[in-house]
Amino acid sequence: MSQDPSRQTRPVRSYVLRKGRLTRGQQRALEELLPRYGIPDTPRELDWSALFGREAPVALEIGIGGGEALLGMAERHPDWNWVGLDVYPPGVGKLLLGLEESGLDNVRAAQADAVDFLAERVPPASLSACYIFFPDPWPKGRHKKRRLIQAPFLDLLAERLAPDADLFLATDWADYAEWMVEALEAHPRFTNVHGPGAFAPRCPDRPPTKFEARGERRGHEVYDLHYLRTGGGA
Repeated sequence: MSQDPSRQTRPVRSYVLRKGRLTRGQQRALEELLPRYGIPDTPRELDWSALFGREAPVALEIGIGGGEALLGMAERHPDWNWVGLDVYPPGVGKLLLGLEESGLDNVRAAQADAVDFLAERVPPASLSACYIFFPDPWPKGRHKKRRLIQAPFLDLLAERLAPDADLFLATDWADYAEWMVEALEAHPRFTNVHGPGAFAPRCPDRPPTKFEARGERRGHEVYDLHYLRTGGGA
């Protein structure tokens, strides 16, 4: 029996969509607040200045969790525009509720796959910073192909980051931390701010999150990384 061709070409995703339970508040936020804070789901490349109504550096957080980190960073840096990206509706709903409560207007949210969003919506060399905190570690050997941080993704991210843009990462899985360092050290367009192979001090903009607290309860050490997008070119 021949295989279905669509299954042979299906991309490997860094996530598996689960049926997350939405609270009433999160459901309301998705219905009422997403039109205000959301990024329109169109096939066109985004115009950041039009989206935010101003010219400012743009920072992207991939995988917002409950939005705690993004809300904290946006409050500390009101002169920046912030974009939060996640595939899970409950996380986006929590972020929207946080925006409603805080009154922040320098954040926009999208429920989307990071690879698709970067490839289809983000203009080249338009991001001044990217934050990836506690991505799914996929610890089992047969699942490591799903890890987000690897060469094809870094190629795409490097194209969307401006020269000298910052890339901050954090994980509480030692194996994934080493994996990230190996992938980034091998990439020609990223340079370790703290020296080859070195981990970074805690990102000054990273507030504690539930993911970090959960890792600490399990006895996991947290590893931070800080790279610059270098290597020339736009």
